[in-house]
Formats: sequence, structure tokens, C-alpha cells
Amino acid sequence: MISNELLKGTLKTIVLKLLSENHRMYGYEITREVEKISDGKIQLSWGALYPTLHKLEKDGLIIAEEYNIGKRVRKYYRLTPEGEKSSNDKVEEFSEFVRIMGKLLKPSSGFSLNSA
Repeated sequence: MISNELLKGTLKTIVLKLLSENHRMYGYEITREVEKISDGKIQLSWGALYPTLHKLEKDGLIIAEEYNIGKRVRKYYRLTPEGEKSSNDKVEEFSEFVRIMGKLLKPSSGFSLNSA
């Protein structure tokens, strides 16, 4: 299971990327898709997802649309044009971050403080 601490900094990127690929999704659908793609290693809580969705909406990156499904109202989220651009930018930025972290965490084969 991935820690909430690691997930916290990437949640916006995850949500934007999913909405970019799926065009529109509702909250429960987002949580299930993340769980499925991560083979259960990432499980989003409502307490993490909904504040992120509200922040993205406030920032103009997503739009919420309500639909009546039987007796229930379901809120679907989709990207704005600005959100589409932000999604691409955040994915590129995160890919670069992962590349750099891979270099930083790779065991070095050179000089070590213990060998001096």
C-alpha cells in the first residue's frame, strides 16, 4: 500500500490524468479506477479525493456537472481547456520527478563516505 504522505503530492496529477483519459468521471468511479490501475496499492479516501476535486474546480481546471440518476444526483467532473493543459504539464513534470528520484535513489557505484 502506498502511504498517504507520498500520495498527497500526486493526487491532483492523478485526477487530472484520469479525467483527461476518461473525459468525465464521478468521485466513486475515480476511486475505483485508481484502485484497479494500481492493483489495490492506492486506495483513495473520500477525505482526500473530494477536497482535491473542489480545489481543482475552484482553480478552474475542472467543471462539475450534476445529473439525476434515478432518485439520486450524481456529480460528474470533466476538464476545462485549462485543465487539459495542466494535466499534460503535471504529467510531464511528474515523469521528470520520477526520473530524477530514480537517479537519486539508485545505489552509487562510486565514492562512499564509509570508504574514506
